[in-house]
Amino acid sequence: MTGLTVLGTAAPYPLPDRPCSGYLLQGGGAQVWMDTGPGSLAELLRHTTLDQLDAVWVSHLHLDHVGDLLNADYALAYGLPPLARPLPVYAPAALGKRLAGFFEQEDAGFVSDVLELRELRDGLEVQLGGLQLLSRSVEHGCDAYGLRATADGRSLAYSGDCAPCPALDSLATGVDLLLCEADSGEETAVHHTPEQAGALARRTGVRRLVVTHVGPSLRPSEATERAAEVFGGPTVCAEVGQTISPW
Repeated sequence: MTGLTVLGTAAPYPLPDRPCSGYLLQGGGAQVWMDTGPGSLAELLRHTTLDQLDAVWVSHLHLDHVGDLLNADYALAYGLPPLARPLPVYAPAALGKRLAGFFEQEDAGFVSDVLELRELRDGLEVQLGGLQLLSRSVEHGCDAYGLRATADGRSLAYSGDCAPCPALDSLATGVDLLLCEADSGEETAVHHTPEQAGALARRTGVRRLVVTHVGPSLRPSEATERAAEVFGGPTVCAEVGQTISPW
């Protein structure tokens, strides 16, 4: 099966039966673990295995989006047979320093047998089989990225965490599926409100909107309704275990 499988949506901490941000992106013969929030690894393993992944893509280094990468490192280093090659991890530049600090190492070289750290940058394009990934720098008060994925003539955009910004508009323009956070009930400098998510979908001409990363001040159903009212098009709430196909 190809598409986007929801592994976690909670913010800023995992909830019972609802891990933090994580998604399995499958298309063009490739598989990408997109954000690795706490709890998302266990959900990932319901659908695939780490050795079947072509890459990991991490939008930013806040704990609710990267925490399970530590568990993945342990699984690959100590729990699974050796990989044929290290698993590529596309992430902000500071990831190596974060890993080294957590494991009390001088640098990130200690993970090189299982993880190959590759720095995200604005405009980076990656081709994985028939799946193309385009990353753009977005506004989240830190080094953060959104993503556009294209395969088989279809496209998907993912906001990561960010406030409305021109880079995200460029990623979302004309996509078949927009996965957008709606963390905040009120406007902030680092997140979308549901209304802003809906407005993004409307002005960029997306076909479908999926609302995710709804913060503790909102109910997911409420955020989805508010976004749908502004968008005026097909809108659903991301739910763990759900697979949505833009392809």
